[in-house]
Amino acid sequence: MKLEHIGLIGYGEVGKIFCAGLLKQLGVTGVGAWDLKFAQAETQATERAHAAQAGIDARSCMQALCEDSELILSAVTASATLAVAQEAAAFLRPGTIFLDLNSASPGTKQQAATLIEAAGGHYVEAGVMTSVPPYGIRVPMLLGGVRATALARALTGWGMDAKVVSDRIGVASAIKMCRSVMIKGLEALVIESYSTARAYGVEDHVLPTLQETFPGIDWSAEGAYFFSRVAQHGQRRAEEMRESAHTVREAGFQPFMAAAIAEKQQWVADEAKAGVLAGVPKGAPWQAYADALLAARKP
Repeated sequence: MKLEHIGLIGYGEVGKIFCAGLLKQLGVTGVGAWDLKFAQAETQATERAHAAQAGIDARSCMQALCEDSELILSAVTASATLAVAQEAAAFLRPGTIFLDLNSASPGTKQQAATLIEAAGGHYVEAGVMTSVPPYGIRVPMLLGGVRATALARALTGWGMDAKVVSDRIGVASAIKMCRSVMIKGLEALVIESYSTARAYGVEDHVLPTLQETFPGIDWSAEGAYFFSRVAQHGQRRAEEMRESAHTVREAGFQPFMAAAIAEKQQWVADEAKAGVLAGVPKGAPWQAYADALLAARKP
């Protein structure tokens, strides 16, 4: 499988990490990227400068990216998954591999696959199974699709952790989405429980009981991590949880929990956007986040 020219759609946190990592791989002669931020007046100078410094070719449009790529990775927000696949399908070269990294439901991935395959491309879905930053391009991924096995061989040759779970589209995303209900749900529960405990002044009683019941988890440290990740990426997490709710609905159930988790993640994202958490320093304990949220509740 010849993969010399790689294109990234979405130059956000994940896109930047993958661009930098893939550029270093043997046989890769160039990595390009396209993001709407490259064309927006308020962001284009900063984002294009970042890409240039990293050795990434910031493309002028989706068409320019697709016409020069043998492998395209889509790393956008969950809500944009289908729209990006539809736009890319109009410009793909026949035989292009389209690797969809986005956190979307099986149904959404299947619709995206139909668009890419109809355009002559080869769609492979990826379920990214944990947070990307600690791992970089070696983050554990589950692949699905007819071309998943061939692509996995190429990716593992670059040192990536890519495992094939099915030749059918939807299996990898179902695994990812079901896991997200648990992980993002735990984040939402911790934020709601800890903040409420802080409001009543009972956190020193609540956390020890959690520690006793689940001794393998450092509940204070995990609390700080959960608060910080949701404060930073709550919008993205809320969109992912809406896709998780679609996944539950596609299975024939009402997504009571997934929908509620999405609402909680969105609430934290909105609070962060409003500046409520702006004074919380990096590496702060969970109490600092809870105090900031509580202060905003006071009349």
